[in-house]
Amino acid sequence: MHRIKKIVPQSIKNLYHLAQALTANVIYGFPSRKIKVIGITGTDGKTTTAQMIAGILQEAGKKVALASTINFVINGVEEKNLSHYTTESAFKLQKFIRQAVGAGCEYLVLETSSHALDQHRVWGVEYKAAVVTNVTREHLDYHETMEKYRAAKKRLFEVVEKNKGTVIVNLDMEKPKEFLNFKVNKKFAYTTNSENLDSLPTGRQADFRGNDKERVGMIKSDVEMIQAENIRLGIAGSSYEIRNTKYEIHLPGGYNIENALAASCVALGEGVGMETIKEALAKIRGVAGRMEAIENDLGLHIFIDFALTPNALEKLYAGLSRAKKSGARIIAVFGSCGDRDKGKRPIMGEVVSRYTDIIVLTNDEPYHEDPQQIIEEIAVGIKNKTENQNLFRIADRRLAIAKALELAKADDIICITGMGNFETMVVGDEKIPWNDRKVVEEELAKIA
Repeated sequence: MHRIKKIVPQSIKNLYHLAQALTANVIYGFPSRKIKVIGITGTDGKTTTAQMIAGILQEAGKKVALASTINFVINGVEEKNLSHYTTESAFKLQKFIRQAVGAGCEYLVLETSSHALDQHRVWGVEYKAAVVTNVTREHLDYHETMEKYRAAKKRLFEVVEKNKGTVIVNLDMEKPKEFLNFKVNKKFAYTTNSENLDSLPTGRQADFRGNDKERVGMIKSDVEMIQAENIRLGIAGSSYEIRNTKYEIHLPGGYNIENALAASCVALGEGVGMETIKEALAKIRGVAGRMEAIENDLGLHIFIDFALTPNALEKLYAGLSRAKKSGARIIAVFGSCGDRDKGKRPIMGEVVSRYTDIIVLTNDEPYHEDPQQIIEEIAVGIKNKTENQNLFRIADRRLAIAKALELAKADDIICITGMGNFETMVVGDEKIPWNDRKVVEEELAKIA
């Protein structure tokens, strides 16, 4: 079955998806025309940003639907996304949008993958706003080059340009101006580094105010910008300031500040005041499988995260290195998904080895590859680690997690990445039951 799928050219598959999308739109009455759709794309950070946007809009009293990698929500009623897909098939998506419209939702926050954009699965979705969190190496097994990958992401912005909507761009990403070069009604940019403000063209500059009259940013050329300053990173959360006003989020890592800024820009574009944004962000206590903390009686900091790209791992471990206590160690448990971009594997190994004290290489979702071979390909990039002292290769993911717990001491940080909140693991053509959080809790119970 796997070989048969590979024989059919992607261009032919894309025509099939386009026909499906057209048919689905007709059947469900082009429902996205009756709701304001906010699309979030990017390599990393989509899910957390989407949850934050939905939370802020709800805090502002809006009726909101959300379709993300981890869940589907309509007016607060939630269903888990068990598909492993960021963006569903055209029929499932159009049906969901129709249900959201029927429930009286004003907004749909929609995670939108590069695959969905390239394959026309979101054809007919009338996006009114687009967010790009970043574009870093990922999915090159599909897109082949970074140029094609970025081009797929830009298709979302092309739709928003047609609809004269709003675009939001992370100035901390590579080549941000490419995503600001669209003729839209509103443009927002955000950054955690003042030097990145200089990447924009010079022109009209002025203070920019939210509806609650707070000074929150400035306008440079035709782009309204907000910048996070006085950033403080901690294990349990982070804080930052915008124009001398302090904001707190209960999620660790500088990248989550970037996500919060992206969500803030979306809200500002919809006329939500900064005080409402501040209150909403402070209420978000965690996102399933995204730096999700696991309580324990051993004094350990244990996190489950979905990070599976070199960029995501870099940001995650750089942040933990800055936030950890003196003398505490960072223990990484990770692997790499099978049947995907193999070239990133040694890069992942190098990045993780740079920031961590102990590495336990293990199985991620192998699909049709040999898990041990994937581990070996990651290990090629690992530096400054000694086999069976601070580098362990344990293909069984449960045993790998148990090993990390065995090695850890109070105040140490254990980070288990790659699968996040997934409820299953794909092996060959089968999905077997698996959940990182559940396994960690079961192994902790054995220690107790």
